[in-house]
Amino acid sequence: MYINKNFLFDLLKQIGPSGYEEDPSKIWKNYVSNFCQEVFTDFHGNSFAEINKGNQLRFLLSGHIDEIGFMVSQITDDGFIKFVPIGGWDNQIPQGQRVWIKSSKTSKIIPGGIAKKPIHLLKDESERNKVLKMEDLWIDIGASSKAEVEEVLNIGDPIVLAFEPIEIMNDNIMSRAIDNRVGAFVVAEALRLAKEIGVKSHIVSVATVQEEIGLRGAYTSAYRVNPHIGIAVDVTFVSDDPGTKDSAKIIGEIKVSKGPTITRGPNINPKLFDIHLKVAQKYNIPYQIQPAPRGTGTDANIIQLTREGPATSLISIPTRYLHTPIEICNLKDLDAAVNLIAYSIKEIEDNYKLSDLIPF
Repeated sequence: MYINKNFLFDLLKQIGPSGYEEDPSKIWKNYVSNFCQEVFTDFHGNSFAEINKGNQLRFLLSGHIDEIGFMVSQITDDGFIKFVPIGGWDNQIPQGQRVWIKSSKTSKIIPGGIAKKPIHLLKDESERNKVLKMEDLWIDIGASSKAEVEEVLNIGDPIVLAFEPIEIMNDNIMSRAIDNRVGAFVVAEALRLAKEIGVKSHIVSVATVQEEIGLRGAYTSAYRVNPHIGIAVDVTFVSDDPGTKDSAKIIGEIKVSKGPTITRGPNINPKLFDIHLKVAQKYNIPYQIQPAPRGTGTDANIIQLTREGPATSLISIPTRYLHTPIEICNLKDLDAAVNLIAYSIKEIEDNYKLSDLIPF
């Protein structure tokens, strides 16, 4: 495989919910600085890496680097921590999970756990079967008073579930933050490969921020880059596990390890879609096709609507158990996505004029 697994795991280990992407962005920028002309961050927090700056045809590769998480909202008098979600959570997930809180006072990671009343003290069956709201949960870090907590934490400090990436069977990995740290990973690696195969076009890869709270980084970064062609990379649902098989009639038959998905629908330039298919077949890159009958909930939706409307596509990584700490994707799917994007850019550069991407 072409991809750098150490770089991927370094990204996945970092704490970086929406609005707090500094640590994974530092890892990302340090990596791309080894092969890029220019690497910088804007006021929003988006991280940019460029090759062949100034050349006429301009590509934007976008993958968001934030994850879902929580933040400290209250410290009680007896030393417990109340918290609020960042991004979209299933309320069943946080209960009983260990957490890491990144302290803005010490820059250290404070461990703790999300607690609730034990089952022995629940009054009846209805209380036992009830899914608690997050406002009914709390975090325990072992402190005995508000003053002890305030020595190490501030209101607003970010929180994530305490999970690091692991490699499991059949080239699969399991981690929190696969959504969508792998997107930021892919656009970095695609940029590296594009340079190695001699692409001459101006390419800007962006690790966008705050996608999980409204695609916010895509708005500002796409406006700044003003690309002719934009390719977004995100994760996508699957229909290959016991809980999702019935979803195939809506999202298509999407499986982990069968290749990245190439989205087809109104959010996608049809000529760019055809080029991705042609390249995948030409280079024997595995792929799947995913239908999307409206704007997608990804950076691609924003890129397509930026300024005059760049030709836009979406390449996605099939991922199980989204928005949980045990998200699963496949290393070969990541590698295939990197190759598909880099060689699609080369194909466009060598064989197409920009006007060839006008849909009809």
